[in-house]
Amino acid sequence: MGRGKIVIERIDNSTSRQVTFSKRRKGLLKKSKELAILCDAEVGVIIFSSTSKLYEYSNSSMKSVIERYNKAKQEQHHLNSESELKFWRQEAEITRQQLQDLHESYRQLMGQKLSGLNIEELQTLEEQLEMSLQGVRMNKEQILTNEIQELNHKGNIIQQENMELCEKVNLIRQENTDLYKKLYSIGSVNGISGNSLIQNGFSSREDAQELIHLRLSHPEKHRNQAIGATTALGL
Repeated sequence: MGRGKIVIERIDNSTSRQVTFSKRRKGLLKKSKELAILCDAEVGVIIFSSTSKLYEYSNSSMKSVIERYNKAKQEQHHLNSESELKFWRQEAEITRQQLQDLHESYRQLMGQKLSGLNIEELQTLEEQLEMSLQGVRMNKEQILTNEIQELNHKGNIIQQENMELCEKVNLIRQENTDLYKKLYSIGSVNGISGNSLIQNGFSSREDAQELIHLRLSHPEKHRNQAIGATTALGL
């Protein structure tokens, strides 16, 4: 029966942690020695315990391993810098070439620098111009269509407003007609014809309301006013 899988995490128990550290350290140093012997490799291992105790192994000398390591790091950094510089130089050259091609294509589209083109290149340029012109026309048609739709929308709004104004005018006319009928009826009751109302200048609503007010006044009030006037004259 095999052992269960060990979870790789910090061991809380200090005793168990120290025992595990001792076993794993010995195993790591053993594997380092085997690697140096089997593969003819220069190996250096440095270990610090949780109590800051140093353990190390080297199949040559730790100093030579560290010096070789520092030298290799510097060379690697230098190589990385040169590689990065070379990469950006290549990118700049590619971008410069693309920009030059774009300038040349632009001049050709403007009808310049065409003397060096053959029939196939000229035909390709013509097709590109046709496609560009088609795109311009489609864009223009779309803009015109949008403007026409906007104008139609505004026209519909104006038409609706005109219809509403016409309805209001018809309503005012109907109100004037009803008012005239009422005035005509009142005038007929009081012995005044509708034509007389109009001829006497009662054509406005204010005049009509004044006439209605006069005709609806009580006769007794006019009689008292007449008697008062007679007394004042000494009659």
